[in-house]
Amino acid sequence: MQQGKLFLIPMVLAEQALATIPVCVKDTIVNTDIYIVENIKTARRFIKSIYKEKNIDTCVFVELNKHENYRFDDTILTEIFNGKNIGLMSEAGTPCIADPGNKVVEIAHEMNIQVVPLVGPNSILLALMASGFNGQQFSFNGYLPIDATERKNKIQQMEILARKGHTQIFMDTPYRNKKLLEEIIACCKYDSMLCIACNLTATDEFIKTLPLADWKKRLPDIHKKPTIFVLGK
Repeated sequence: MQQGKLFLIPMVLAEQALATIPVCVKDTIVNTDIYIVENIKTARRFIKSIYKEKNIDTCVFVELNKHENYRFDDTILTEIFNGKNIGLMSEAGTPCIADPGNKVVEIAHEMNIQVVPLVGPNSILLALMASGFNGQQFSFNGYLPIDATERKNKIQQMEILARKGHTQIFMDTPYRNKKLLEEIIACCKYDSMLCIACNLTATDEFIKTLPLADWKKRLPDIHKKPTIFVLGK
C-alpha cells in the first residue's frame, strides 16, 4: 500500500477571495478526508466552498487545542501509513507561517512522513511584495511586546534596521491596529517609510507606502481589520 502524505493546505485570507486558491488545493481536498485544523467550523466551510461535492460529514477533523499550546492527537498521523492523506489547515492563509501547525510538521518529519507545502495566499509575503521595500533582506517580527517600554524599544530597533535597508514586517491583534500606528508615528522619525497592508485579497483591500509624516496627516481606518505593517527604505 502506498503511504499517504501530509499536505499543508492554504486557506483564503478573505471569504470572497476563492480565486486566490490554486487548482492543486482543490485536487488535494478531493483526495483528502482527514484534517488537522485550527478551527473545525472554518475548515468545513472552506472545504465545501472549494469542492461542493465533498461529503463533509465523512471527513475526520482533529482540532489544534489553543488552550494547551496547540496540542493535538498525534496518533492521527499514523493513518498516513494506511495510505491516507492528511491536510493541515490554519484559520486563514498558509499554515505554520505566523500560525500554529509547526508541531504537526515537526512530528511528521520525526515519523519520516512526506510533507507537501501547497501554494496559496500569505499576508506577510503579499505585504512585502506590495511595499516597494527590499525583498532581499527582511525580518518578520510577529506580534510586538505588550509591555509599553519593550514595545517602544522594539519599534525603534526595527526602525534602525529598516533605515539600513533591512525590511521589517510585523503585526498586531486587529483591535490594537490604530494604537500601534499611533505608537509607530510617535516613536519613529517622520521621514521613515511605512507600508500598511490591510484586508489583503478582500474587496476593500488597502495597501499604501508613505513617510510617517504623511501617515500622521491621514490615519487610515484599520481598526479591527487584519493588517500587516512594513517598515523599510
